[in-house]
Amino acid sequence: MDVFTTKAGMVRGRRTARDRSIVTVRGLPYAAPPFGARRFREPRPAEPWDGVRDCTAFGPIAPQSAELPGAPVWSPGDEDILTLNIWTPADGPGDLPVLVWIHGGAYVFGSSAQPDFDGTALAGRGLVVVTLNSRLGFEGFGHVPDTEGSTEPALDAALLPDADGDAAPFPDNRGLLDQIAALEWVRDNISAFGGSPDRVTLAGQSSGATSAACLTVADRARGLFRRAVLHSAVNAFATVEQAARTTAEVAAAAGVPATRAGLLAAPPEALVAAGDQVCERYAQDPGSGQRHYDPAIYGPVADGVLLTADPLEALAAGAGGAVELLVCHATEEYWLLDAVGSSAKITTEEQLAAFAADFGLPASLVEGHRERLPDASVPDVHLSLHSGLLFAEYSTRLAEAHALAGGRAFLARFDRRRDRAGHRVRAWHCADIPFAFGNLHEESVHFLVGGPPGPADQELSGRMTRAWAEFAAHGDPGWGPLDGPAGSAATVRVWRTADEDGPGRDAEGGFRDLWRTAGLPLLAP
Repeated sequence: MDVFTTKAGMVRGRRTARDRSIVTVRGLPYAAPPFGARRFREPRPAEPWDGVRDCTAFGPIAPQSAELPGAPVWSPGDEDILTLNIWTPADGPGDLPVLVWIHGGAYVFGSSAQPDFDGTALAGRGLVVVTLNSRLGFEGFGHVPDTEGSTEPALDAALLPDADGDAAPFPDNRGLLDQIAALEWVRDNISAFGGSPDRVTLAGQSSGATSAACLTVADRARGLFRRAVLHSAVNAFATVEQAARTTAEVAAAAGVPATRAGLLAAPPEALVAAGDQVCERYAQDPGSGQRHYDPAIYGPVADGVLLTADPLEALAAGAGGAVELLVCHATEEYWLLDAVGSSAKITTEEQLAAFAADFGLPASLVEGHRERLPDASVPDVHLSLHSGLLFAEYSTRLAEAHALAGGRAFLARFDRRRDRAGHRVRAWHCADIPFAFGNLHEESVHFLVGGPPGPADQELSGRMTRAWAEFAAHGDPGWGPLDGPAGSAATVRVWRTADEDGPGRDAEGGFRDLWRTAGLPLLAP
């Protein structure tokens, strides 16, 4: 029987069907449910239990409206959402390196239960893999005003500091605070599962990568991990004033006052629906500025408490300290968002010019992309620009900034593409993650990777899982670290299948020199 003893009590896991040498423990609470008197507050430790807790199924996911392939959906009333999952070798030697994964999803959707994130293959490489759920949307990143605005006794009581004497009861960045609580749980408990609390690597993709970047520069997370893997970090960071304006919009859509009392009175499902309404209004209004093109309204907030600056600025100032970074982005990131219909369609020169103006992009940047893509349509020029603006250039600059500040940083680009049955398989957003996790067999990821994998895909996946495992174990993914601006083939690993390798294809499309000249506007969600 696979039973483990944590500080809160004993838990039971089970062997994975895919590999009987790996044990998985699922739905293990790392903090108390963040609702009722704890809603909009810092996470608190989970209550201990007696006996052996069965942890063989994923826990409930955070409030959201998304329904993802192969993953559970959220139901109103699901409250015990702050859980994590562990994959560990059943007969491991102990003191193994640990990889803690934060999922992406624009800070509003996704969960640790997605098939993409099954840790079996990575655990087979000698890692203890941890995936986690944290608060999303308004529950995790909405700004709660300082004013109470209520005369209702029940609500007034809810607004007071809790029994633990919380001096800042309604902080910003609650989703990040959840992730810190999970890392603290790992520090205190992971040795029971064969992992070393001194050998923790934090990893994430998209909003999960930016979350990990935020924790890399946050003093409060200092010492909880020694390395970080950032795939497709997203360029989005809000001031308190910007977050407060979003709160006003969401509260109006929910039909409640933009006050502590008003927001507490709105059930989670009402705030989820209101956030969706706000995003839809931006999507339908071409004159609404930056949010029209990709309506994402939540993200980390420079609250002056947990975060004082955007991770890029903070890394450039040396805030990353001794944390080692492994950064990767895909070469055709934004094509996925276009394919799933989550971004505005840019089909005319006038729309492309408006897009550039709304983001403050110089005409030289647009023309440079057009010159490097001579046969591209207007939509493809836009998608290439948006890829660099939101993901590729920001991710690359994170690695460069850390290296130039004296840190150790490795850079990679995912460039696996294929033409199959007249259909081009893009190296787009999220496609790299099933390769790195070793989960190409999952039918739910076939849309991302272009159908069932072939032998060359499996070989590439093996190389990528090995790189993650070696970086987590030894800080060496298999190629050299950056020592300045990225560009040298010797210091940038390009992930392609063996049959794609060869001269004549530039993985970054020659766009880096354009962005260096044009600069990179930092975006707000």
